[in-house]
Amino acid sequence: MERADILVLGASGKVGRLMRAHWGAPGLATRWQGRRMGDAPGWVAWAPGQPLPPARVVLVLAGVTSGPPEALAENPRLGRAIARAAAAADGVGTILLASTMALYGRTPPGDATEDTAPDRPNPYGRSKLEMEQAMAAELSGPGPQLCALRIGNVAGADLLGDRVAQGLPIALDRFADGAGPVRSYAGPGLLARVVQALARRALAGERLPAVLNVAGQHPLAMADLMQAAGLGFAWTTAGAAAVPRIAMNCARLAALVPPVPQAETAAGVAAEWRAAAGAGTGAGTDAGAKAAP
Repeated sequence: MERADILVLGASGKVGRLMRAHWGAPGLATRWQGRRMGDAPGWVAWAPGQPLPPARVVLVLAGVTSGPPEALAENPRLGRAIARAAAAADGVGTILLASTMALYGRTPPGDATEDTAPDRPNPYGRSKLEMEQAMAAELSGPGPQLCALRIGNVAGADLLGDRVAQGLPIALDRFADGAGPVRSYAGPGLLARVVQALARRALAGERLPAVLNVAGQHPLAMADLMQAAGLGFAWTTAGAAAVPRIAMNCARLAALVPPVPQAETAAGVAAEWRAAAGAGTGAGTDAGAKAAP
């Protein structure tokens, strides 16, 4: 099999389907792996314990996003298996791990940088942090480098997208100041652009950061995103556990991948979500939306 420039593991999952709708990467030989595509053109088979298909960069979208602790414990186990397979493979130089903003838990007033310590992350966030740590430990010597992409809410693949795809009503928390939840968002087009740009840098021999926050440069109000997408919602009084703002500082990303400001507005993110709507649906990364009463 000819060596791919980038191999995407878990490409048939929610984020993978949305991202593929925006992929368009001329000159970047891409292979996709997932549970449901089988022998379709451009797709390859792989399972933990098997040698990786030949590739120079590996993007890891595979993983468990919800469930009991024993299910989430699969994330570090899968990470170790992928790291070992990449280290044993001939030619893999870089692994891009799709990690999550959820591992920060409650982000500080100035927003989380890549050096911010986790603050009470939810079980999913903890499992992805453990996945990062497991892979970093496996890759601590010579061989492939690891770049953990701590991705914000992917529009269409968060709790809002999940409920919209199911035709369920949406209610947003309203806090004492009258505002709703604010989150760092990444449109699926932004995610595709970032992955492609980082892969090209890695292919050119550049060493990437060990950790990279990935989202728009300015967090978005969920209400603004819903309105931009033309979707209705109701308000509900925020409970004591609700968090008004979970956001990341993405200056490090901007230095590597120039932002596209118009695409990072509520309207731009909603447009990317709509464009990819037929390609994927989502599961939540954090709270802020819930069933309408």
